Amino acid sequence: MRKTSIVLLLLINFTAFSQGFKERDSTFTDTVKNIRFNYKQLIIPGVLIGYGFWGIESGQIKSFNFQIRDEITENIDTKITVDDFSRYVPAVSVYALNAFGLKGKNNIRDRSVILATSTIFTLGSVMALKSITNIERPDGTTNNSFPSGHAAIAFAGAEFLYQEYKDQSIWYGVAGYAIATGTGLFRMYNNRHWLTDVAAGAGIGILSTKAAYWLNPYLTRKIFGKKERNSTSFLAPSYDGRQFRITFVKLF
Repeated sequence: MRKTSIVLLLLINFTAFSQGFKERDSTFTDTVKNIRFNYKQLIIPGVLIGYGFWGIESGQIKSFNFQIRDEITENIDTKITVDDFSRYVPAVSVYALNAFGLKGKNNIRDRSVILATSTIFTLGSVMALKSITNIERPDGTTNNSFPSGHAAIAFAGAEFLYQEYKDQSIWYGVAGYAIATGTGLFRMYNNRHWLTDVAAGAGIGILSTKAAYWLNPYLTRKIFGKKERNSTSFLAPSYDGRQFRITFVKLF
C-alpha cells in the first residue's frame, strides 16, 4: 500500500511560485559492479606492507633507509611542503571530474560511502601501527614514523580515482598514482619518513580502498535498505489570501 508523507519545508512570503517536479529515486541500487574480492588484488598492497614490516627488523633494509636519508640530507637543504596538500588531490579529483561532467563508476552516494569507509580503514590502521611500532622519524623529532599517513591517504585516494575512472581511461588512475608516489617521495625528501614507512603506508591505503569497494554493497544495504523502492516528490504551491506557501510532498 502506498503511503503519503507530507512535510512542510518553507513558510515564507513571496510573489512567485515554483513548478512541481517528479523524480525517481532508488533507495538501494548496487552500482559497485565488477569489483569483487580476488586474492590477486592482495599481491601489490601485500608486498608493500610486507616490505615495510620487514624493514623494521631487517638490518639490511634499515641500512638502505639510512643511506637514502643521508643522501637526502647531504644534497638537499630546502624543504617543500607540497605533500601536505598533494595527498588529498587524487580523492578530490574524483568529485572534481564529476563536477565537470565526467561520470565515474558510481553515483555520489555510493562513492561517498566508499571514500568514508576507506578513510576510516586507512586512518585507523595508520594510527594503530604508529602507536604500536614507535619508529623514530629520520629527522629524530618523534617516534611515530611507521607507517606514513600522508602516503596512506594519497594512495587510498589514487586507488579510489583508479576504480572510479578506469573504465573511462586508464590514465586517470596513472595520474592519481603518480601524484601519490610524488607525495611519498616528498615525505622522504623532507626527511619525515623512511622508505619503508612510505611503502607500508602505500600498501595500507591501496588495501583500505579495495576493502571499501568489496564491502560497499553490504554497507549500502545496511545503511539505505535492502529493497529498491520508487519515490515521487514534488513542490505544491498554495495561497490562502495573505501569503504563499510551498509544501514538499513525497509519495513512497
